[in-house]
Parts: sequence; C-alpha cells; structure tokens
Amino acid sequence: MATKRLDYAVLGGGALGLMAAYRLAQAGQSVMVFEREPLAGGLAAGFHVNDDPDMWLEKFYHHIFRSDKFVIRVIEELGLGDRLEWLRPRTVSLIGGEIHQLDSPLTLLQFKPWRLDERLRVAAVLAFLKVANPKWLEGQTADPWLRRWMGRPYETLFQPLFIGKFGALYDKIALPWFWARLHDRTTQLGYLRGGFQHIYEQLVERITQLGGKVLLGTSVERAEQVDGRWQVQTSQGNWTFDRLISTLPTRLTCRLIPALPADYRARYEWGQAYGAHCLVLALDRSLTDSYWINICDRGYPFTGLFEHTNFRSPVEYDGKHLLYLGNYRPMDDALFTKSKEEVMAEFFPQLKRIVPAFEPEWVQESWMFKAPFAQPIVTTDYAQHIPPLETPLANLWVANMFQIYPHDRGQNYSLELADTLIKKILAQV
Repeated sequence: MATKRLDYAVLGGGALGLMAAYRLAQAGQSVMVFEREPLAGGLAAGFHVNDDPDMWLEKFYHHIFRSDKFVIRVIEELGLGDRLEWLRPRTVSLIGGEIHQLDSPLTLLQFKPWRLDERLRVAAVLAFLKVANPKWLEGQTADPWLRRWMGRPYETLFQPLFIGKFGALYDKIALPWFWARLHDRTTQLGYLRGGFQHIYEQLVERITQLGGKVLLGTSVERAEQVDGRWQVQTSQGNWTFDRLISTLPTRLTCRLIPALPADYRARYEWGQAYGAHCLVLALDRSLTDSYWINICDRGYPFTGLFEHTNFRSPVEYDGKHLLYLGNYRPMDDALFTKSKEEVMAEFFPQLKRIVPAFEPEWVQESWMFKAPFAQPIVTTDYAQHIPPLETPLANLWVANMFQIYPHDRGQNYSLELADTLIKKILAQV
C-alpha cells in the first residue's frame, strides 16, 4: 500500500535535520528544512580557507572513527566513498610541561609520566571499560570511579581533561559518558577529502532533486497548531505543514513551541550544555608534529591544540598549516563576548609556553567560531531526562544530540538517529 503523502517541516539543517529530510524525500514525502545559518551542516559545517570551492575546513575540528559505521554507509550512499581516507595521526598530552605520546596500547605501556605498574593498572581499567555494558555503570560518576581504580594516573591525565572540558562540573559527569568515549574510539581516524561539508552539500542537493526544499539563513520564530496543522513562523515568512520535526536543542524547541505542556517541560527542558569556541589559525609553518594535543597542565585558556595539517597535508590548503585552539565553556562565559583580536592576545603567550619558538608573525590568517548547546553536561540523572522522539503534541517529534546518550555528540549518531526517527514516523502513516 502506498504511503500517504504529507507535508513535513524540519527545524534545523544540521546532520540530523538534513538526514531526516532526505529520508522523508526518498519516501515521497513533501519536506521543507529551516536552517538559521547561511550554510547547511550545523556543528559539522565548514568554511573555505582558499579559493578552491571543493576544499572546505570544518569550523570545529572533526574526524570519524572506524566504529562510526552509519556515517560510513551514508558517505558511500551519497557517492562520496572515494573521498573517505583513513589515517593514523599522532595524539599526545602535555603533562608537566612535556609532550608525551599516548594513542595506542604500545604507547600506553611506554608512557613515561607513569610507573610500569600504573601503566598496567590503567590498561586494565581501560580494557574493562572497552568491553563493559554501559548499563553496569549507570548511576556512577566518572571522577570517583576512575580515581579509585586508576589512582595517580587519573589525577595526572584524565582529571585535567575532565576539568578542561567541563570546568567546575567535571566531577558531576556520568561514568557511561566516559565509557562511550573509550568504546567508540579507534586508532585510525577517517576524514573526507575536501571536508565533511561535502556530505551536507550532497544531502541538500539530493533533498532538492527529490522535490524538497532547504531554506538557509532562515530563523524559526514560533510554531503552533491551528486546526490540526502546524504553522511555522520564520524570518522569511510563514508556512503550514501536516507534521513537524524539531532537531533543535530541547530547550530551544520548548521556547519556539509554547504549547508543549508543563509536565513535559518540567522533565525534558532540563540540564545544562556548554558552547563550543574555536580559534583557527593558518600558520606559515608547522607548529608541532602531532594532530591532537591534550592540555593536562593547569593555567591554559584552551583545552587542546588540534593541528589539522598533521592529519591532512598542507598541500590541500595551498601550503597553509592549520591549527585549532578549542574550548568548551558555559554559554555566559566571557570568552564568547571577546573579539578575535582579544582572544589571540590572550592565547598567543600561552601558545608560546608550549612551543617557545612560536611567534605571532607565523600567523597568516585567522578565524573564530562559536556555537551554543554544543556539549551537553551528562550527569548521573541525565538518562531520566532524555525526551522520547514523539511528543505529547500530535504530529510533533523531537530529535537532537541529547538523545544519543551515552554516546558523545557526533555526525555518526546524529545521522543514525535521523534514520531511526523517520522509519518510526513512516511506519505510522
């Protein structure tokens, strides 16, 4: 029996929203995507660092793992498989003012900041977590559990990383979140030649070819039901739909849809999320020999250095050496109010502490990006506040990063959730 054709609105043109719209369009449904930014892709969106329209760089550093099976399938489905390349870049940690490599079982056994018995102890804990069922870990916070079972190594490496990422809330983070960080990771990292923006450009093109629409640079201001249909008010006009899917953060969805009931809001309009901040520098030379540098020493204004062109060749970017200085901060943090020049003035002396030879004159170009609701704060009661895909309002669904628990935010899980959601919705038509 043919599926009834309905009109769908999708709020948000990130990975989740675009994948949902694509699956709807493939099923013969009418779909329109609303995205506030001028470019599709959400947190995975890119920008151009040279004149090559085929070459993008992500605003916020990105890669995928071998375990990211769904995004790999989507890349193949979109005809981009020949662009996907697997590499093994170097990951290191700054501890006590010195750089130490730690990105494999072998480098763990050789990790100088720890004694041999400590290395073996950490290896045993990580091996357990790698195979553990996350349900075993529910209700426990990562900080005391790791401190108990790892001992001093936790205090020298993992605790500083928790503090760098979550600040004052570092000791509130649920252990299943840490489990996912280990369970999902692989030593090989994947990257799409030309940038992951190609996925989202291709999704927009496919949606359009199938008769759907993607409205970029369009802010949603309100959505409400009138006579059984959804009216969506935007900065570019108003439209009416049979069904509505919001891929925006739950808190923002509740703000845009006042009709959501009080008991729903009390349970799901909940929790905190940090914003993401990245200063991206184009240098005239390589800064380090590593892709990923964890900052485990106190006093630095960024959580890590991510030298993209130690992962990809600088040749792809006209010889530019590209470096991210990344942060997650509360969304009212002063960092988000500072100009790029103010941030560089604060960051550069600290960069010189790590690489004494560094001079500001090495910087040829710079960009700065920030995004709200980028990192949910995953506490032990987090799972109790994950909203179901279906809401109390008829023909309204909610799907966002909050629902991929215990996995961390990422393209793979967003795309997979979109696929799951649309199968569920179409089964009800």
